[in-house]
Amino acid sequence: MRSASSGRPPWRLWWHKFCADRQALFGLGFILLLTLCALLGYLITPDSAPLANSQQLGIAAKPPMFKVQMLQLKKTGEVKQRNIFAKMLYGQEPLHTEIPIRSYKETADSIFVAEYDTGTSVAPVILGFSRSQATGVKAKTFILGTDRFGRDLLSRLVIGARISLAVGLVAVLISLLVGVTLGALAGYFGGKTDALIMWFTNVTWSVPTLLMVIAVTMALGKGFWQVFVAVGLTMWVDVARLVRGQMLSLRQKEFVEAARALGYSHGRIIFRHMLPSLVSPLVVVTASNFASAILVEAGLNFLGVGAQPPTPSWGGMIKDHCAYIMLDAAHLAIVPGMAVVLTVLAFTFVGNGLRSAADGRG
Repeated sequence: MRSASSGRPPWRLWWHKFCADRQALFGLGFILLLTLCALLGYLITPDSAPLANSQQLGIAAKPPMFKVQMLQLKKTGEVKQRNIFAKMLYGQEPLHTEIPIRSYKETADSIFVAEYDTGTSVAPVILGFSRSQATGVKAKTFILGTDRFGRDLLSRLVIGARISLAVGLVAVLISLLVGVTLGALAGYFGGKTDALIMWFTNVTWSVPTLLMVIAVTMALGKGFWQVFVAVGLTMWVDVARLVRGQMLSLRQKEFVEAARALGYSHGRIIFRHMLPSLVSPLVVVTASNFASAILVEAGLNFLGVGAQPPTPSWGGMIKDHCAYIMLDAAHLAIVPGMAVVLTVLAFTFVGNGLRSAADGRG
């Protein structure tokens, strides 16, 4: 189907109007970049250990661009190496044990190191290792510094993006499945079906979202997968109300009356003829719900009822380091907070751009 005025397909007109919005393009670019980083995951993180959980308490809460020398020691047991796809998804257990040091001295068969400390010791602890134990010394730079457990903040920020995007995606899919189904049934059949569904929708809508999510999470238990279901089951109301309103308008159209006269089943009329007309408003509300899901997920992790440690999450990182805002390491809470703000803002910009592109009055 082509536009009568320009001869171009509707999606081309959408894309042209969307590209005219610089904020929408910025949001789309940021989302694509964040998604790429989340997909590559452990392949691009400085710390490729599972959950980016390599702890070095001696270098805890260090500032951005902190540099330190690491002594690498052979592990006693055998470490199974994963292929590139398994490493990308699950990480790779480190092949060496790393110890932060201040200086070192090598001899023919040994290496002596001054262990890194926080400055509380009168003199650094000197440790000696044989050549069969130590494999060498490597300089390491922590671009965003380290958290309170000495873990690489950048690595945990990148892996935490997976949590936020995954929760947003699954929550949106669940909300679309439930909301479209209930809204379509209510708007198409009307009468008692509409009254019953809308009563249930209004009851759900009257409960604060965060309170409902906490209640569902408590019922299902704390954990990573429970957050998906909890957020998704509380975001379907807007979708259901939107679909119901559109279906009430569409069921009076001539093509619906013609489909009924031809004897088509209710399911075919709803899913083959009516719902395809709702793609535009559903895309817009999906972008808005994606932003809301990320914000709710961060709030759940901040309250401690979301993904449990040591799983990295932006909300959990803010919770762990909120006390550092008053100290000289405020970046530990500000950096994940800015990640949440920029991601929600990006989806909001994209949603506004899609809304403008779908508006035929432009």
